[in-house]
Amino acid sequence: MKLSEFDFELPEHLIATRPARPRSSARLLVAEGAQIVDRIVNQLPDILRPGDRLILNDTKVIPARLTGERYRSGEAGETVARIEVTLLEPQPDGDWAALVKPLKKVRDGETITFSDELSAQVLGREDGKARLRFNLTGDDFDAALNAVGAMPLPPYIAAKRPADEADKSDYQTQWARRSGAVAAPTASLHFDAPLLDALRTRGVQFTHVTLHVGAGTFLPVKVDDIADHKMHAEWGEVTQAAADEINATKAAGHRVIPVGTTALRLIESAAQDGVMRPWQGPTDIFITPGFQFQIADGLMTNFHLPKSTLMMLVSALMGIAPIREIYAHAIAEEYRFFSYGDSSLLLPERG
Repeated sequence: MKLSEFDFELPEHLIATRPARPRSSARLLVAEGAQIVDRIVNQLPDILRPGDRLILNDTKVIPARLTGERYRSGEAGETVARIEVTLLEPQPDGDWAALVKPLKKVRDGETITFSDELSAQVLGREDGKARLRFNLTGDDFDAALNAVGAMPLPPYIAAKRPADEADKSDYQTQWARRSGAVAAPTASLHFDAPLLDALRTRGVQFTHVTLHVGAGTFLPVKVDDIADHKMHAEWGEVTQAAADEINATKAAGHRVIPVGTTALRLIESAAQDGVMRPWQGPTDIFITPGFQFQIADGLMTNFHLPKSTLMMLVSALMGIAPIREIYAHAIAEEYRFFSYGDSSLLLPERG
């Protein structure tokens, strides 16, 4: 399939730079088969059915953008260079892969100082990235990072304004628990405590899974034939308890609806022969039209970038022509797009 099949024109003013307040007041496009209805996120309890199970990604976004200094002594005396660091993903041994700018200003073995408490040693550099080892671990690292780091806003927001203190709560879900993501599972940003309570009262159930969203989620697709695209890998986990809950919902004839493409990609990675299995490890699943969904009966998701892998995913779920109609409707009705934008509930017809 050609990349051009997933392109569309998006007016610049529809790109949201701040979320709706309160969170659940965002607009919600509900597409059930061929029917499209305009609703509000806080009306989800009226839309979902008792017994439906929402799959929620409990990853926690870290304030991954850091500014530090590199000190060096030489013939010219002591010199200082300002260094910008964006953490990309944690390594199994506790080190971090990171973008370092300017990379030419650091050498292997040198230290970048971010604050009196936080610093990192450059262990190596390769393919435009660096491997960093921080001086702190665990809760001490989290506290020091929260004190000096900024949230890693998506490029299309960062180009319009810098991250600020509001983003530290705005760009985090209500149930964020396991640190490791450098991008938020943004469909989940629409949920607040009153909405969660109303959904529980309705009889909607919740299952938590973890997929640490990486910076690769923003990488553009650069090939003309999408079959040639190499999908980035992200670490995820589905526990035995989560798998059992999902299987019980399917067995009872109720719907399993992931909140966000990250949750969907993870559960479809963990499924085997229509049954949810426990899972832990990296997934680079690439969902494109023709994909056979095993678990997901629908998807709650924001509106995605043209020609992105996420446009391919929602096209796989709903069909290319129906997604074109859904997006044309969203643009005509001036829904707000991307991470801080409005949302959609996609419920495909199943034969």
